[in-house]
Amino acid sequence: MNKVVTDAKVAIQDIADGAVLALGGFGLCGIPENCIAALVEKGVKNLTCISNNAGVDDFGIGLMLQKRQVKKMISSYVGENKLFESLVLSGELEVELTPQGTLAEKLRAGGAGIPAFFTPTGVGTKVAEGKEVREFGGRKYVLEQALKADFSLVKAWRGDPMGNLIFRKTARNFNPVVAVAGKITIAEVEELLPVGMLDPDQIHVPGIYVKRIFQGRGYQKRIEKRTLSQ
Repeated sequence: MNKVVTDAKVAIQDIADGAVLALGGFGLCGIPENCIAALVEKGVKNLTCISNNAGVDDFGIGLMLQKRQVKKMISSYVGENKLFESLVLSGELEVELTPQGTLAEKLRAGGAGIPAFFTPTGVGTKVAEGKEVREFGGRKYVLEQALKADFSLVKAWRGDPMGNLIFRKTARNFNPVVAVAGKITIAEVEELLPVGMLDPDQIHVPGIYVKRIFQGRGYQKRIEKRTLSQ
């Protein structure tokens, strides 16, 4: 089955106001740059974005924050975005901070059809407020609900027309769990290869999870903080 579309604009054309999006990437590594740019151009509003982080002021999800397209962020780390901070403090942006491992498991559980799970992470903190806490084997655990998205947007190193994906290094941190958590998963890739060219043993996300795929362009591969030796 050929799932290839021409570009990001076509891939995200049915994302409408109020959609719940899950976006892959770790920091600025492996983020769906082309899809984010297309969403900014389209101007959709009132989005709920599930992502490990919120980009930086002038890149990644930060570009959508500039346009006030996001109403809620479900994230683990947001410390590199001053605009994010000001929007939260002014009440313009709702934020749901989630421990990083818990966020990954919530996405994985959503893709696996598991509605909720117990974890010891966050017990006795604000993370556990309003949630069920139970004891197992003498230790307390908090109940966390799985996450599902209307659309998942991921970026892979290589893919094929059937939607099989291979991620490279740090970009593999959140992209695979994001890919399985969406009702419709859209993948942009650095290299789109013919069917049969990918080693089956190297595939991280099988094509059954991917609805649309396209060859990405113009990747910047930004680094949040670059430190050079003297």
